[in-house]
Amino acid sequence: MAGTDTHSHASHDHASATTNRTRLGWAIAIVATVLLVEVVGAVATRSLALFADAGHMASDLIGLVVALVATVIAARPATERHSFGFQRAEVFAALFNGLLLIGVAVFVAVEAIPRLVTPHDFEISPVPLLVVAVIGLVANFGALMLLRGGASTSLNMRGAYLEVFGDLVGSVTVIVASIVILTTGFAPADAIASLVIAAMIIPRAVALLRDVIRVLLQQTPVETDVAQIRSHILAKDGVVDVHDVHVWAVTTGKNVFSAHVVVNQSVFERGESGRLLDQLSSCLSAHFDVEHSTFQLEPAEHAEHEEHLHP
Repeated sequence: MAGTDTHSHASHDHASATTNRTRLGWAIAIVATVLLVEVVGAVATRSLALFADAGHMASDLIGLVVALVATVIAARPATERHSFGFQRAEVFAALFNGLLLIGVAVFVAVEAIPRLVTPHDFEISPVPLLVVAVIGLVANFGALMLLRGGASTSLNMRGAYLEVFGDLVGSVTVIVASIVILTTGFAPADAIASLVIAAMIIPRAVALLRDVIRVLLQQTPVETDVAQIRSHILAKDGVVDVHDVHVWAVTTGKNVFSAHVVVNQSVFERGESGRLLDQLSSCLSAHFDVEHSTFQLEPAEHAEHEEHLHP
C-alpha cells in the first residue's frame, strides 16, 4: 500500500510539472507576441510609455523563460561534473534580467525629460497607442489566467504569475495615458506614464540584483536564522557543541547547510550516530527549508585540536 501511495504521489507531481510547463509555454508565446506588437507600436506612435512597457515585458519574458527552464532543470539529476545540477544558471539569467531592467528604466527616465520640457516636439498618435495597449491588456490577462492554476502550488509558477501581473499593470498605465491624450490633448501624459512604469521597474530590479549578489557571494539567506538553527542542533540528545556552520543558497529557495557537530563519545559507542544524523537532517528540512545538509560528527577530543574556520 505504501508503495502504491508513493507511486501515485510521484505520478501526480510529474503530471503537475507537465501541466505547469504547458502553461508557461503558452504564456511565453502570448507575451512574446505582445512584446513584438508593442515594439512596432512604440516606433509607429513614438510613445515612450509603450516603449517602457515593452522593455518591462521583455524583462518579464526572460523571467518566464527562466521559469520554464527551471521546471526542466529541476527534473535533471546531478552529475559528477555538476554536483548541484544546473540550478545556478537561473541566477545568471536573473543577473542579466536585473541589468536589463535598470537599463530600460534609465533610458526611459532620460528620454522622458525632453518630452516633459518640450512635449510638442514629440507628437503622439493616441488612437494606435490605445489599440496596442488594449491588445497588451487582453493578452496579459489571458496569460495571467493561464498561470493562475499553478501559482498556488509552485513558487516558480507564482513568480511567473507575478511577472505577467506586472505587465498587466503596465498596460493599464499606457491605456490611461492614451485616453488622457485622446480626450484632452495633454501630450506629457505619455512621458508621465513612462516615468510611472520606470518607477515600478527600479525597485524590482534592485531587489532582483540584491538577491543575485547574495547568492553569488554565498551569503546566508535572509530568511535563515543561524542562531536558531544552532539552538535546534544543540537541543538534540548527545550534542555538545556545533561550529563551522555555513548556510548558503545554490539558487533562490535551494538552501544548503554544513556544520561540524561535537557529540558525546557515548553516541559513537552505542552506534547512534546514524540516528542523530537523521534527526538533524529532518530538523533542518522541516523547520528551516534546507534542501541539502551535511554534518560532520566528531568527538570532543577531535574538536579541541581542530582549526575552526567559522564559529
